Amino acid sequence: MRAAYFEHFGGPLEVVDLPTPSPPADGVVVQVAANGVCRSDWHAWQGHDPDIALPHVPGHELAGDIVAIGPEVSRWRVGDRVTVPFVLGCGTCPRCRAGQQQVCDHQYQPGFTGWGSMAEFVALPRADLNLVALPEHLGYADAASLGCRFATSFRAVAHQARVAPGQWLAVHGCGGVGLSAIMIATALGVRTVAVDVDDGSLELARQCGASHVVDGRAGDVAATIVELTGGGAHSSIDAVGTTATCLASIHSLRTQGRHVQVGLMVGDDSLPPIPMSLLHGREIELTGSHGMAAHAYPRMLAMVANGKLHPERLVTSHLSLSEGVDHLGRMHDFPGAGMAVVTDMTR
Repeated sequence: MRAAYFEHFGGPLEVVDLPTPSPPADGVVVQVAANGVCRSDWHAWQGHDPDIALPHVPGHELAGDIVAIGPEVSRWRVGDRVTVPFVLGCGTCPRCRAGQQQVCDHQYQPGFTGWGSMAEFVALPRADLNLVALPEHLGYADAASLGCRFATSFRAVAHQARVAPGQWLAVHGCGGVGLSAIMIATALGVRTVAVDVDDGSLELARQCGASHVVDGRAGDVAATIVELTGGGAHSSIDAVGTTATCLASIHSLRTQGRHVQVGLMVGDDSLPPIPMSLLHGREIELTGSHGMAAHAYPRMLAMVANGKLHPERLVTSHLSLSEGVDHLGRMHDFPGAGMAVVTDMTR
């Protein structure tokens, strides 16, 4: 099979021929029809995830068809159209028993703890618990865009930020996660303020329903949000993962506001100077959001089916596998607006 592949962190990232995988006893092999190119894959390539063993195949936002099934699988058949969260729960740990598979104690992550889906085929364990059936109306590219960034944003907005209609949500960073959050919040009746440093991304944020857009290159972002929202956002999401965006998110909140960290913070940004006196005096909440369990997908898919959510509007480029590798190699610069999806795995 053709696959993206690297042997050293930060080293050459290439398309090579590799053996087609076999299904685990409790899993399946999916022929990948579409795979999103996510900045988390760039972090994997750079060695920012300690769970990755070399050599490695990245990719975790996938949709496709089951082509092989292990003997312990009961819910799925060859030919089923599926997607999957980027965290596959074990089903037996305390987190999984509580329905919180996205923070499973023994999680499996394609593209991180195992070889991923930036390839013609990917093997996925724990299929009965974690696979999600694709509705017939949902295309592969659109489904792949749901797998990490959109689903993570859905949980971040609807569950972790606990937004209510009429409230304000600030979104710092209008890449795939941020644009998804804006679209989801708008569909839930929440007013949004979008922040980015790219004019194209801010225009996409407007198209996704942002009430206001703020150029992160100009002035005091947090003060601007406080003014626009009449006292601060009720909730704020850092979808980038830098010290500057994290602190701007916290300072843009009103009293008893909620900061949700979605962007991965690594290197010099891994220990931001959190203003603890502000958290204490104004009862600010800090939380994270790490994907979404398979059992929570139906609400999101229903909103796609009834036209309240349009993930297809976020897919701005369809790439070949080689083009996807090139795009991934440039993600330290956040290239382009929206989401790039590989839809041709053969070249």
